Amino acid sequence: MKREDLTEKILSRKRMKRMSWAEIGERIGGCSPILITAALLGQMKLTEAQATVAADLFELDEEETLMLQEIPYRGSLPTAVPTDPLIYRLYELVSVYGTTWKELIQEEFGDGIMSAIDFDMVMERLPDPKGDRVKITMSGKFLPYRSY
Repeated sequence: MKREDLTEKILSRKRMKRMSWAEIGERIGGCSPILITAALLGQMKLTEAQATVAADLFELDEEETLMLQEIPYRGSLPTAVPTDPLIYRLYELVSVYGTTWKELIQEEFGDGIMSAIDFDMVMERLPDPKGDRVKITMSGKFLPYRSY
């Protein structure tokens, strides 16, 4: 079985059970619902306890349960430039503001990167009379480049 097949099975069972990602994240528990969603979509891994709950929830077999616990091959976009409009807008943000973020982060912290491993993310809905807004807060550990 390929990981993509398991993702499709999970999405199908989610659809048929009419469950939200928020509900799934709450039921599996143990970490951020964003990380759980990413794991079920094949981009992160679950603990054994979380995978067991997911297996019950999505009626998965032993191999599929073990697959949820494996370190994934990350990076799920099928093309270099995303074509999905929502994902493209995030890509566009990096294209437009990436150099600005780089300059501001490095001016504040020095030569280095923001970790995507030691990382936290929160997504919120902000009511607004002109149309609700999406707020994504990302917090990653600063990792300085080192001389060797």
